Amino acid sequence: MSLPPDLASLESAAKDALILALLERLDALMAENDALRQRVADLEARLGKPPKTPNNSSLPPSQAQKASGQASRGRPRKGHPGAFRALHPDPTRVREVMASQCLHCGTNVSGVAQAPHHSYDRIDIPEIKPDVTRVVLHGGICPCCGKPFKATAPQGLEPGSPFGPNTKSLVIYLHCHQAIPLKRLAQMMSDLLGLKISQGAIVNLLHGATEAFAHAARLIRSRLLSSTILQSDETSMRVGKQTWWNWVFHHGSECCFVIEPSRGKNVMETFLDGHRPDYSVSDRLAAQMGWANKDHQVCLAHLIRDAQYAIDAGDSVFAPSLKALLQEACAIGRRREQLADATLRAYERKLDDRLNALLRLTPEVDQGRKLLKMVKRFRQHFFVFVTNRDLPPTNNGSERALRPCVVFRKITQCFRSKWSPRLYANVRSVLETAQRHAINQMLAIRMTLARQPLFDTG
Repeated sequence: MSLPPDLASLESAAKDALILALLERLDALMAENDALRQRVADLEARLGKPPKTPNNSSLPPSQAQKASGQASRGRPRKGHPGAFRALHPDPTRVREVMASQCLHCGTNVSGVAQAPHHSYDRIDIPEIKPDVTRVVLHGGICPCCGKPFKATAPQGLEPGSPFGPNTKSLVIYLHCHQAIPLKRLAQMMSDLLGLKISQGAIVNLLHGATEAFAHAARLIRSRLLSSTILQSDETSMRVGKQTWWNWVFHHGSECCFVIEPSRGKNVMETFLDGHRPDYSVSDRLAAQMGWANKDHQVCLAHLIRDAQYAIDAGDSVFAPSLKALLQEACAIGRRREQLADATLRAYERKLDDRLNALLRLTPEVDQGRKLLKMVKRFRQHFFVFVTNRDLPPTNNGSERALRPCVVFRKITQCFRSKWSPRLYANVRSVLETAQRHAINQMLAIRMTLARQPLFDTG
């Protein structure tokens, strides 16, 4: 940048020329500023929408732009005197160590009666090696008929896959539950377990488990459809070069996943197979609505984000009041256990009256008017949960159930064959249901492969 001239040394003509040059430069800057303003106005008119964020849309938090900042450092925590890890209830071995001499004076104390003074555990993992059983079936020639004979294979050690049930369970657990891709899984089995297994062998192992998990998923679906409430949601999955959809249906202790190449009503129709729950809970996707005998509860969390989007778009008339009303309704839902039925009915009437008053407002911006139109369409499904204690006000339970599937999608890039997504859906059905029944995940996989039911089917 050049230094400004010494104005005191300039003559009158030079000052006039400098002023004229500055005025021309100012005119050019003003023209450039007007052009940029017009360009911004044209872009806003063409787009007409504020940016999508996790606060005003269904955009996941992982896709949001995170601001840079320094990690907060709290004050160092003080230790808790006397706190220690609990001793293992069933140690592998116990070593009783007796003192041989006094630490203070060196006197021999080996003959003195001693009592336990300090106990602690030392935990380590032994070297992991595959347990290989080689089966040798002997045979020969029958001296009577002259035909060859061979010994019968022991039960559980029949010819076929060389991998036993524990190996199969571990592979299914690591791939389907911990989302470890096939290549990394083969490397992990070699490095940690000393077991050489190819990706093709892992695929064959997974394929061999399809019928066992399909059977378990059918039992879960049967129990789920016996309920009077059904919650549902969906997310995308990649199968080959196509987009499929991972559906979740659940309520209470049962959860069932279905992966199909469709997001339409045919998936719901096939899953329900003529069954109709009394109540259903979902977002406002048309394919998930209209299946309940009595009523449907839409997700208020989605509505709150839609209201926030209208606020970001400039609506100050309708959206702020709607957002406050929906947040108050959700707060009532969290307090239902402490409220009487009559109180809940009164709350429902008040919420409906306030919503009716809001619907008489006239938003000033397009997004506000669009939100108002949507609210008028679905308003009868807003507050069903208030008097029905078994219904949640949001679809958060479905989104939590789908979260491991989203993690699996991001890490493994999904599937190549068409049988593998359906196997994964059935495995997720077993694992999610087992978690809700407080059953260990590995145990649930072993029980499924052994055709043992996770729960009493009676």
